[in-house]
Amino acid sequence: MSHRSRLAATYVDVPRDHYDKSVRFYAELTGHPAEVDGDYASFGKSGAGVELLVQAVGDPTPRVHLDIETDDIDAEVERLVALGATEEARIEGWVVLADPVGNPFCIIKVQDPETFEARATTWS
Repeated sequence: MSHRSRLAATYVDVPRDHYDKSVRFYAELTGHPAEVDGDYASFGKSGAGVELLVQAVGDPTPRVHLDIETDDIDAEVERLVALGATEEARIEGWVVLADPVGNPFCIIKVQDPETFEARATTWS
């Protein structure tokens, strides 16, 4: 059975004490005002339908992580583990994986059905 997935979002994870400064920086970088919701600030979607967000985290190490949205989380996790990813955690309906060198990314359910339908890749 086939499933579909696509790159949905890029998160810039920053320590909480740098959150406001980072939000201001990325608003200026993108030319878009931030839509802030608690620990998340969104700057909208690029032409490819990928959203850019800044996220306040407790970890003191800044990093970037990706969200991959899919219509079948278990099938996408299986596909990516077969490619060399490692499953790190299952949290409230999404799965945290690490790429072969340890960079984290998340597998999430479809967030934007219209963009997903237009841009997702079908995997068999």
